[in-house]
Amino acid sequence: MERREFFTSLGAMTALWWQDDRLRDPAAAGALRNPVGEGDNDAVIRSLELTLKCTCGCNLDIFTCRTTDFTCSYSPQLHAEILTHYEQGLTPEEISQVFVEKYGEQILMAPTPVGFNLAGYLVPGLAILVAGSVLAVVLARKQRTLPTTIESPIPDDLAAPTGEDLSRLEQELSEVAD
Repeated sequence: MERREFFTSLGAMTALWWQDDRLRDPAAAGALRNPVGEGDNDAVIRSLELTLKCTCGCNLDIFTCRTTDFTCSYSPQLHAEILTHYEQGLTPEEISQVFVEKYGEQILMAPTPVGFNLAGYLVPGLAILVAGSVLAVVLARKQRTLPTTIESPIPDDLAAPTGEDLSRLEQELSEVAD
């Protein structure tokens, strides 16, 4: 047996010896999730969860956090709370209001367009309109101050060579070629 084969087999045997039996157990891979229920894929529940923010700090909505971040322990609890309220007969608007009362307005993905929050909806659009208007005025003024004709950088007396200039050029080129 060559040295390379020996060390390869020694490494493989060491890895097998150190292998932990928990790796073969699928339950050890993470917390088991509850099986999918009827409310987990309901369109009304999904649309409501898309408007509410998860409280784990990820800044995702509850539905996205619940279906993509399987390490989050907050979004399944919030989902279960939504399902409980929905099964009690509350409408999505009432459930949203319950969450706002419990967690504050920061639970909403978008603030309600009332009072000062209305500025968050209007100011960006107005700022774009004002900036576009100012830019249009500046460009229009700049257009008026530009000269309409551009002066040629070549003087008129050098613009067209005469026959004498062309014959002298041909003579000098023939001398250089020889």
